[in-house]
Amino acid sequence: MENNVTELKSVEADAQDVGGVAGVRLKSFIERIERLEEEKTAIADDIKDVYAEAKGTGFDAKTIRKVVSLRKLDVEKRREADDMLELYKSAIGME
Repeated sequence: MENNVTELKSVEADAQDVGGVAGVRLKSFIERIERLEEEKTAIADDIKDVYAEAKGTGFDAKTIRKVVSLRKLDVEKRREADDMLELYKSAIGME
């Protein structure tokens, strides 16, 4: 709580209202976004490390990425994607 008060005072010292824009509030949003972007970068680095670790133990990282992406889809969307892939492969004589 004390850090938030100190942080708010710091934001208030630098920001001001200009042309109807609440400078303090705007700067607060921007700083929160910047902190989240830093966290996102750190998480992305962690994910990259996990893929590298999986690859180091003999798994194919590209296939793992595909499985992760498929798991994000609901069953019906996944079926549609599979059906479309099969149709396209068939259309170009791959099967």
